[in-house]
Amino acid sequence: MVSTVTGVGILVSMFLTVAAIGGAALLTGRALALTWRPGWQVILSCLGLGAVDRFFVFALFNGPLTSVSGYVLDTLVILAIGMFSYRVFYVSAVIRQYPWLFVRTSPFSYKSR
Repeated sequence: MVSTVTGVGILVSMFLTVAAIGGAALLTGRALALTWRPGWQVILSCLGLGAVDRFFVFALFNGPLTSVSGYVLDTLVILAIGMFSYRVFYVSAVIRQYPWLFVRTSPFSYKSR
């Protein structure tokens, strides 16, 4: 199923999209959260990382470059990793910066004291 959507096998998709480009998305979300950037910048960054992923699939594994469904699926995975990382690190930064104002309720949320 994944190979018909992305144009390459499941192992290539998992290694390239999740491990390599997903790692870059993880670091991107972390960097944007720790520098207090807005969340929409994660979305723009992950759209670019999706294009990089599609190019690597094309250049390294002979996948289709212009596969819209492959781009959308890979970008959604990359975006999920980036937003997950952004939210976890953003909440950690808020709690660390203002411990007298906020208390952590979960890894993704906080509330006022």
